[in-house]
Amino acid sequence: MRIVLDNNVLIRAAASPTGPAGSLLPLIVPPHLLVFSSDSFRELSEAMCYDRVRKLHGLSDEEINGFLRGVQRAALIVSLPAGPPLHVVPNDADDDYVVATAVEGNADVICTRDRDLFYPDVLAYCSAHAVEVMDDLELLSRLRAESPVVES
Repeated sequence: MRIVLDNNVLIRAAASPTGPAGSLLPLIVPPHLLVFSSDSFRELSEAMCYDRVRKLHGLSDEEINGFLRGVQRAALIVSLPAGPPLHVVPNDADDDYVVATAVEGNADVICTRDRDLFYPDVLAYCSAHAVEVMDDLELLSRLRAESPVVES
């Protein structure tokens, strides 16, 4: 499965590695593929350093860089066409990059906590491109259901 994790999910993963968002990362890579774009990575790099986000995750600059390197190593970085992406998401044009990353990267899933990506028109556009939109709890449930249980 090819998965786009919205930056709000990745920030939550950095803030709480044992929470739902943090629990996703080890279930995705491998056997699934994390799909990212340079635009999304740039936004994540900036957002991780915002004061309000630093208070949330509590990471040092070195830890932030380590987290970002880990995401970059684990992800397939797709190139988006030049210019702004097709405007699909009402209220927040920045979210159009998330949708464009999923479409260009042939993703199966966008995982997000952003309610704007759950608008009916956005869901219809994503569905037309065979992309399902779900939150971190839904994706976590699906990935756990697909993963074999290891007994000790």
